[in-house]
Amino acid sequence: MGEVDEYVAGLDEPARSAIAAVYRVARATVPDAVEGRGYGMPALRYRDAALLSVMQAKAHLGLYPFSPAVIAALADELAGFDTAKGTIRFTPQHPLPDDLVERLVSLRRDEIDASAGGRR
Repeated sequence: MGEVDEYVAGLDEPARSAIAAVYRVARATVPDAVEGRGYGMPALRYRDAALLSVMQAKAHLGLYPFSPAVIAALADELAGFDTAKGTIRFTPQHPLPDDLVERLVSLRRDEIDASAGGRR
């Protein structure tokens, strides 16, 4: 079991299911992603860069795409969610739609690919 799976397994419902759903979409979108850490948080990593982390906070769930540019690019679609420079806040009762998570993860993957100069 990796860092992300261990973290998710330790959560109570309904946060566990909501966070697991985001990770499920992210893994389907970027099958090469591996579990690890990003900025001290359990995260999916792609090409040795932090791709995405989803964590429980006291009053919300936070998605961290490690890229203010990705959040800015999807600002219109994120209008119903509380966002900050590096965070998208949501709740189990108001989850992020799968297609939005897919677009977010795809943008972050493309950003990592571009910064790696297209090397694989």
